[in-house]
Amino acid sequence: MFEVYERVVNSRDITTLLVLTVLVLFVYVLMEVLEWSRSEMLRAMGQRWDAQLTPRLLDVARRARLQRQDTPPGQVLDDFRILRDGLMNPVVGAAMEAPMSLVFLLLLFAFHPLLGWASLVGAVVQVAITAWNEKRSSAALREAGRASMAAQASVDEALRHTDVVAALGLQPALLQRWGKWQSRLVAQQAQASDSAGVFQAVSKFLQTLMGSLLLGLSAYLLLLNELPGGGGLMIMASVLGGRVLTPLVQAVTQWRAVVNMREAWKRLSSALASLPLTQPTMPLPAPRGHLSAEGVWALPPGAGLPVLRGVSMNLPPGQCLGVIGPSGSGKSSLARVLVGFWPSSQGKVRLDGADLFAWDKAELGQHMGYLPQSVDLLDGSLAQNITRFNEPGSAALRDVLALTELDELVNALPQGLDTPLGRDGVRLSAGQRQRVGLARALYGEPALVVMDEPNAHMDEDGERVLMRVLTALKARGATVVLMTHRNALLAASDQLLILRDGVTQAYGPRDEVVRALQKAAAAAQSGKRP
Repeated sequence: MFEVYERVVNSRDITTLLVLTVLVLFVYVLMEVLEWSRSEMLRAMGQRWDAQLTPRLLDVARRARLQRQDTPPGQVLDDFRILRDGLMNPVVGAAMEAPMSLVFLLLLFAFHPLLGWASLVGAVVQVAITAWNEKRSSAALREAGRASMAAQASVDEALRHTDVVAALGLQPALLQRWGKWQSRLVAQQAQASDSAGVFQAVSKFLQTLMGSLLLGLSAYLLLLNELPGGGGLMIMASVLGGRVLTPLVQAVTQWRAVVNMREAWKRLSSALASLPLTQPTMPLPAPRGHLSAEGVWALPPGAGLPVLRGVSMNLPPGQCLGVIGPSGSGKSSLARVLVGFWPSSQGKVRLDGADLFAWDKAELGQHMGYLPQSVDLLDGSLAQNITRFNEPGSAALRDVLALTELDELVNALPQGLDTPLGRDGVRLSAGQRQRVGLARALYGEPALVVMDEPNAHMDEDGERVLMRVLTALKARGATVVLMTHRNALLAASDQLLILRDGVTQAYGPRDEVVRALQKAAAAAQSGKRP
C-alpha cells in the first residue's frame, strides 16, 4: 500500500504499479498455500491419530466396561474425538504462530525501544486477561461438561430400559432427574459465557486500542525525528503491534474449546494410565481343553470383598462340570473368571497348563464358547451374530444351526440369516436370543464352553435341545462348565461343584457328591426328630 502511495502515485509509473500488483498477488497466493498446507497437515495428523489410536482406545473402553469403572466406556472415544477435531480449531493455528509474535516484538524494538516496550506492556496485560479468564470461567466450563455427561448418561440409561420405564411409570422421575442435570448445565454454561464474553470484549478492545496507541506513539516519535524509517513505519508499527497480541486474543476467544480439549486430554491420559497397554504374548497352540483352577480368589473390579475364595477344580477334555448354588453364591463370577474376563487375585486358572487370563483374548476367543446369563446380541444380521462377525463358513454355520435346531427360526425371519436383529437383538424374544447366543457360543467347535444359566429363558423344547448340545460337546471332546439352578441339566454333568458365598461346599464326581448331599440331608433330618 505504501509502495503504491509513495512510488506509483508520485512517479505515475504504470509499470511499477503492475510489478507491485504481481508481487503482492504472489505473496497472497503463497500465504494461502501455506495456510492450506498447514490445514492439510493437521487433517492428515488427525487421520493418522485415528488409525493408530482407535484400536487402543477401543481396548481401553472394553476393559473399562469389564472393570466397572465409573467413566462411561464411550467417553474415551468422545474425548479422543474432541482432541482430533481440536486440531482444526483456530486456537491451534494461533499457537503455531505464537513464535512469530516474538519476531514482531523484536522488530518493534528495532523500530524504537519505546514502541517495543509499549507492545510488551500490552502483551503482559493480555496475558493477565487470559489468566483471569481461566480463573473465572474454567471451573464453570468443567462443571458444565460434567453435567452434560451426566444428563446424557441418564437419557441413555432410560432409553436402554424403556420397557421397565414404561411399565413402572418411571418417566416423570427420570425426566425430573435429567432436568436437574440439564438445569445445572445451562446455568454453568451461562455463567461461563458471561465471563468469557466480557473477557473477549476486553481482549479485542485491547488489541484494537494497541494498534491505535502504537500509531499515535509512532507519529509522536516521527514529529520528534526519532523514527528513522519515516511515515511508513507508523503503519507498520500499528499492524505489528496488533499481530503481537493475536495469539492471545485467539486463545481468549476460543477459551471454551481450549478448556474442553484440556479436560479431554486429562480424562484420556487418566484412562490410558489406569489401563496400560497389554504386551503381546507368545502364540500358543490350540488348546485341547484341560481346565484347572488352583485356589482361586477373585473380586469384581472396584469391589473390596472377594466373591470367590479358594475355589479349586480339575476338568479334563470331554467332561462337563456342573456348578450349583443359591443366588449370590458366586456362580456367575466363576464363569467370568473361567473365560478370562476377571483376573484372580490369588491362584490361577489354567487351560492346558497356561494362565488363561494372560492368554491373548483375540487368539483364545476362537477356541472359547461363552453363553452369559444375560445374552447380549450385537447390531447386525443373524448370521453375523452367530459367526461372531467373521466370514460365515457355510459348513460351520450349517452344522451349528442343525445342532441348536435354529432352522425353524431362520425360516420364520423375513430375510433368513440376513435378517438384521437390531441393537441388543430387540427383534427376538428372550428365549430366541438365548438360543442364538448358544449357537454363537458353539460356532467354530470351541475346546472350552462356559454356560451361565443357559436354560433361564428356555421352554421344554429349548431344554431338550440344550441336553442334546451337551451330549454332542462331550462326544467330540469339548470341556463344558455349566452354571445352573435346575437339576434337570445335571444329568449331563460328570463332576459337580457346589458353591456358597464364594466357597466350595462340595466338589467331586457327580454321583459321589449327590450321595454325600443325600446322606447329609438324611442325617440332618434324623437329628431333628425327637
